[in-house]
Amino acid sequence: MALHEMNFEFKVDNPKSINKEWSHLGVVGSGDMEVLMEKKDFDGATKVKVVTPVTGFDKVWGMVLEKFVNESSLGDVYLEINDNNATPIIVSLRLRQALAEANNSETGGAN
Repeated sequence: MALHEMNFEFKVDNPKSINKEWSHLGVVGSGDMEVLMEKKDFDGATKVKVVTPVTGFDKVWGMVLEKFVNESSLGDVYLEINDNNATPIIVSLRLRQALAEANNSETGGAN
């Protein structure tokens, strides 16, 4: 099965990066996805790479990701999302979980 790759870039006013240098959340499995977050100097931008077996939903991905970045004021972060047919609500949930984990100062190192 061929995989479809999408790349996005978003920029918000007053961007906030993540606390950890990098973080990992989730697994690629049936109907799920994984999110890798890495702190990067992108002049306040957030760059996102999505790899998925599903084609034809680039606009939906863009809207979900843009909403997440705007609501979280995320910046100077590289996101890599490896998807396996996750629905938009699962994408939103995993992104919020990943951000919470990346900002969790109680765990040493990334997960």
